[in-house]
Amino acid sequence: MPSMKTKQTERTDMRARPGWRSTCGAVAAAAALATLTGTVAPAAAGAGVSDPWVYSWGQNASGELGNGSVVEQHTPGPVQGLAREDVKELGAGGAGNTGGFAVALLKNGTLKSWGDNKYGQLGNGSTLARSFPAAVTGLHDAKSIAVGCWHALALKGGRVWAWGRNDNGQLGDGTTGAKDTGAAKPVPVQGLDKVKAVAAGCNFSMALRQDGTVWTWGANDRGQLGLGTNAVHNTPQKVPELGDVTALAPGSLHSAVLTADHTVQAWGAGSSGQLGNDGVADSSTPVAVKHLEGVEKLVGGAHTDFALLSDGSVKGWGSNNNGQLGDGTTTNRTTAMPIDGLKGVQDVVSGQRHTVALLDDHSVVAWGFNANGQLGNGSTESAGKPATTLAANSGVQHLAAGRNANFTFAY
Repeated sequence: MPSMKTKQTERTDMRARPGWRSTCGAVAAAAALATLTGTVAPAAAGAGVSDPWVYSWGQNASGELGNGSVVEQHTPGPVQGLAREDVKELGAGGAGNTGGFAVALLKNGTLKSWGDNKYGQLGNGSTLARSFPAAVTGLHDAKSIAVGCWHALALKGGRVWAWGRNDNGQLGDGTTGAKDTGAAKPVPVQGLDKVKAVAAGCNFSMALRQDGTVWTWGANDRGQLGLGTNAVHNTPQKVPELGDVTALAPGSLHSAVLTADHTVQAWGAGSSGQLGNDGVADSSTPVAVKHLEGVEKLVGGAHTDFALLSDGSVKGWGSNNNGQLGDGTTTNRTTAMPIDGLKGVQDVVSGQRHTVALLDDHSVVAWGFNANGQLGNGSTESAGKPATTLAANSGVQHLAAGRNANFTFAY
């Protein structure tokens, strides 16, 4: 593990980089990036002008915004040297205001990562934090990725690779590390092939096989593995009596899946209503989310879930202590409730206590907790209803938010 002196030296070195910003304004971010790349970056966040960069905003204590600094940012600014057109998928991890990191899968099948690296979650063979994107070691031809609180997964050739923290066996390689150790390079997950999708909760992992079955491993204290027990597993286990699954959407301590008939099953922690079954009890086996049909896309936040419906509307349920459901209240919801006035939604992501949506005019709106500027609207005031982060015609196609953290990406 690096010493405090090493980490401090690295942060001092960050400040010497040309891309380091002393302000959180997007204008300074643009100038820094232009200096680094010789390319004109966006002049102002939220201006509705399409540009080529991946945006980031919110907390940044470990360099998780990827802009060369460790200063939080309250408006969208560019990730250092990461072109939107090169990114196939982006995942963000972390828990709370520290430990944030991100992994990007590029269209050429390689991966880049940045941010906190205490457990080797950047996958580069070290445990040094990094405030700008650089390569994950030894992975090529990857097809998709998933990011938990302190670990990450990649799908390659129908098999799964994992790296980062392993205190609950979430890497699935048959080992379980000590609390403060992990794998700093990708290791193969045992006994899984013909996998078509991967997902990660906080300290557990999920895989969807081509036959529609779901396999889980890692932490299980709230029944989040769906196996009918609370036993931890360091190799993949098949979730019994669950088939025809088409998509995975884990939260931090619970899991949800979308089935072929466009309904949702959930299991794990239920204390905030995140199982959507009219109750607040945990369940170690799948239960049906009630009052929910015609789901086209399922999104798992930390303790809040969302469903995009075929008519472009959105329903949400679970934790709402900071207004992250966007219904104008701070009341937890134990069943799926419509978010009034939110139409034409193309994508939704949810972090620890905030939510961000991409609309069909390529504008971005956000609501919920905002102490770190994770709503990207230039303030630190929370919002119970959607507020504009990026204006229409931004060029954004996808979103990502920290698994259980307070930062956001748009790309």
